Amino acid sequence: MFELRPYHKNDHAAVYNPFREMEEMEKAFFANPFGSFFRTGALAEFRTDISDEGDSYVLQADLPGFDKKDIQLDVNGDTLIINAERHSEKETKEKDKYICSERSYGSYSRQFDISSVDADAIKAKYENGVLTLKLPKKQAAISEPRRLEIE
Repeated sequence: MFELRPYHKNDHAAVYNPFREMEEMEKAFFANPFGSFFRTGALAEFRTDISDEGDSYVLQADLPGFDKKDIQLDVNGDTLIINAERHSEKETKEKDKYICSERSYGSYSRQFDISSVDADAIKAKYENGVLTLKLPKKQAAISEPRRLEIE
């Protein structure tokens, strides 16, 4: 899950930590020890940018090569789920023709916490391989002042 919050590029740059690079390398290795050697994780997670536009958030997801019909957006409670599925030409054509096949295919999914978003007003468009979602922020309920009675 990902919580929508401001992005600050230099948050971790203020204090030098000589072991940071080693920790990041260790995390990357154990998360996927064979890297892209087997090409299984090449598109396991698509990249997104989220910006705060004041009254709304804008989420842009890079999904090049996908057909619009192969992208599904689901809202389940306070979670936005983006699913995309790419089909391979190898599924329908003869496998013997391919000498090299590096393009990946399969299902890809990301989930986002939208508890601070008005889920009923989300707008989506897909153009030039980029999925753009406008996520309006929930309006804070303003309670009117009232006088309480003393018992």
